[in-house]
Amino acid sequence: MASNLALVRDALDDRTKLLLVAKADAYGHGAVAIAHHAIRCGVDAIGVTTACEALELRRAGIRARIVVLGPIDAEEAPAVIRANVEFCVPSEAFVRSVARAAEGSEHDPERPARVHAKVDTGMGRLGVSPEDAPALLEAVRSAHGFELAGIMTHLAALDEAAAPGASLQLARFEGVLTHARTRGFLDRPDVWVHALNSSAVLSASAFPRFDAVRVGIAAYGVAPNPGMAAVGLAPILTVRTRVVHLQTIAPGATVGYGSTWTAGRASRIAVLPVGYDDGVNWRLSNRGSVLIRGARAPIVGRVSMDYTTVDVTDIPGVELGEQVTLLGRDGADRIRVEELAEHIGTIPYEVMCSIGKRVARTYVGGSGERTLVPLERRERPPAANAPPSGSGSAPDSTARPVDAVPSP
Repeated sequence: MASNLALVRDALDDRTKLLLVAKADAYGHGAVAIAHHAIRCGVDAIGVTTACEALELRRAGIRARIVVLGPIDAEEAPAVIRANVEFCVPSEAFVRSVARAAEGSEHDPERPARVHAKVDTGMGRLGVSPEDAPALLEAVRSAHGFELAGIMTHLAALDEAAAPGASLQLARFEGVLTHARTRGFLDRPDVWVHALNSSAVLSASAFPRFDAVRVGIAAYGVAPNPGMAAVGLAPILTVRTRVVHLQTIAPGATVGYGSTWTAGRASRIAVLPVGYDDGVNWRLSNRGSVLIRGARAPIVGRVSMDYTTVDVTDIPGVELGEQVTLLGRDGADRIRVEELAEHIGTIPYEVMCSIGKRVARTYVGGSGERTLVPLERRERPPAANAPPSGSGSAPDSTARPVDAVPSP
């Protein structure tokens, strides 16, 4: 992850802040541990989508700026303001609603509601139109107990470098910023202008970086779109389980609900204690595969809520308790998030976010460095006593595990 963040930092100048998007439990990776490690790596702020996500990070000891990138419920405002969490305001009506909720609470009047004005420049989802943005900014300025913390927009294009729509959106956004500058809304250095995401930052474009960029999927090592598969991102996630049962079935025997797979020969079937509640998508039934001893074992039968069955007939010596890789590398082969997404007709984001809560997360590495790992350190050879590739340990022999839930 540090290497991925360094790759992003290389695309920025020294003044541009880096906001890590850790919504949806850090895309399924575990928001608390990921946020702590990102802060150690020099990230300037953490972005989430809900008040609950933000407050969880505050309770876990995250002291950096936290920005809820969407609107909150008005009744959540007092707790969010007390926690010094910033949030998005997409309309004048929303500002008035939150202001009423804050006035009727016991929140500290010396602690203002720090908000980011959201401008809809073409996404068609949240925010005011560029024409109505000046009125929203004035509403924030005049609302008692409010303080502008940022102005933001959201790009709709999946491949920003090649999409004329992205340039049009940014041109509309620049018009809003021109007005904001003339009216003094951007005079304070802690008011961040932000628009670019992972794809826009890493694309070969001359888009302005503004004060901050919002980086999500790239930090987790997945290309924001297929055209960026070769930019050097390293996947940080591996998902593994173990064989809990083995049996040999006769030719003609069936496996799983609905008997959708029939053995054409005597077959050795391994049962894995993971199912669609754990992130093994139901649509991988009879079409996906896993890695065992560096070889592919096809998924046979339907994936159920708690179990998946695989055919290990052609993998000699598989035993009870054998390690199974669902996502990640085993030997020379690797199952990538993009591969799973293609199998089930979705996007990598959904694959990662679908990993269930009962799947234990273990964090490996985290040397505690407080600056982003420099480029020249990425390809250094492993130490003589370093574990072999694929062992699940960090290549840096000095690394230590990241505390999943640090003391606040």
